[in-house]
Amino acid sequence: MSDQRLIEAARRLAEALTPGHLDHTLARITAAAVEVLPDVDYASITVQHADGRLETFAPTAELLWDLDALQYELREGPCYEAAVDTVHVTSPDLAADPRFPRYGAGALRAGILSQAGIRLYEAPKANGALNLYSTRLGKFDDLGTIGELFKHQSAMAISYAHEIHNLQEAMRTRRTIGQAVGIVMERYKMSDPRAFAFLSRLSQDYNIKLRLVAEEIVASSGDQEKQNDPAGNSR
Repeated sequence: MSDQRLIEAARRLAEALTPGHLDHTLARITAAAVEVLPDVDYASITVQHADGRLETFAPTAELLWDLDALQYELREGPCYEAAVDTVHVTSPDLAADPRFPRYGAGALRAGILSQAGIRLYEAPKANGALNLYSTRLGKFDDLGTIGELFKHQSAMAISYAHEIHNLQEAMRTRRTIGQAVGIVMERYKMSDPRAFAFLSRLSQDYNIKLRLVAEEIVASSGDQEKQNDPAGNSR
């Protein structure tokens, strides 16, 4: 790729990969892959969760649900390898690739002739890989500089999205605990510090996270309200 085309691709990539919520970010990454990377007809993202489960996100075409699922089932294919084992996998001729004899036949039936998998990020609870699909033979032999640039930019966007997600989770947790403290204060006529200490003791005694204790109390309070009519009498 010429310097001018590389600069143009980098500009388009920066415009496409706007950080935001995680689902939005993943969808922008796969859309940008089809738009910016050469020879990419379809794209998806595979996430390997901490328990080993593999899941597809943000596919740009319906056929990718089945193709990705086939790779998970067979434990074979660039999509599977990039998420589980190898950082970077390319297969310019899937049908003749000795590494993927079973999956290659399935990909060929779906019209996919070339494929690549790029590890986007590694985290304690999950790995993420970008899956690139082409209906043309001999592609992805060398993604070169633009591939590395895309990987870097995508990883930054995902990292930012995770930070947003974690912050939102922290705010939700704080709000739920506050609601639970208020319920305990009203129910048992406790002060704010004593109500929080009560929740903390329940968390320690039963070895349950404070957030889960709070959620249970809030939920039980809601159930109790539903059992009473507007006048406060039991049904």
